[in-house]
Amino acid sequence: MCIQKEKKYSYIKKGKGHPLILLHGLMGGLSNFNALLDFFPKKGYQVIIPSLPLYNRPLFLTNIYSLSKYIAQFLSEIGVKKSTLIGNSLGGHIALIIAKKRLDLVHSVVLTGSSGLFEKSFGDAFPKRENYEYIKKKSQEVFFNPKIATKKLVDEVFHIVNDKKKGIKTLYLARSAMKYNMSKDLSMIHQPICLIWGKQDHVTPPEVAKEFYRLLPHSELHWIDKCGHVPMMEHPKKFIEILEKWLSKFEKKNYENSFSTI
Repeated sequence: MCIQKEKKYSYIKKGKGHPLILLHGLMGGLSNFNALLDFFPKKGYQVIIPSLPLYNRPLFLTNIYSLSKYIAQFLSEIGVKKSTLIGNSLGGHIALIIAKKRLDLVHSVVLTGSSGLFEKSFGDAFPKRENYEYIKKKSQEVFFNPKIATKKLVDEVFHIVNDKKKGIKTLYLARSAMKYNMSKDLSMIHQPICLIWGKQDHVTPPEVAKEFYRLLPHSELHWIDKCGHVPMMEHPKKFIEILEKWLSKFEKKNYENSFSTI
């Protein structure tokens, strides 16, 4: 991965065409979207994956609304308009906030395991945070297949929760996401929405997907079986198949009429 830096932003950009903006979750990273980064630039899309500044901003800016403003400013500064925002977990929540507030930036939204209505988290603290086996178990619970939680992934989570500053900021972000409930806002989001959900998601359970589908006026709901909270990692081929088919509904000429290329 070649990470570009521009002003305060770090991101990956690949391909040309309609922009797909991939937004990772609280415990996620740029590599969560490797399969999409490999596939969609070959199909006439530009893939952009910004790195969310989860741990390097002051506490008063460590919240879901501030992150949404950061991504909106990033898109404006690099010249993106009318993009498709694809968000997992916290990233989906950010996408929804931007879609509501910045119609100029968002053509459509894809949510997968998104927060914004209800999500299970570590709670108010990280109990047993120094217990590696506990963190390993919690990491495995994110997936239907626990083997997806590799040692490298578990090590990364273990490092985050045992770093005092990162641990505190993680809790701040988790709390702000839970407080920023969007149930009353979703009826005002009129862009096309694609919901791609794991049937065995224990973090944002299937009931959450059904509620998003009920409240979002122009949404479609797609399920992936034997799949947990991060479908694009656990079943990348199926995820891409659903996403490509959904994106193909919007003809290239309609994309070209509604956004400016970079």
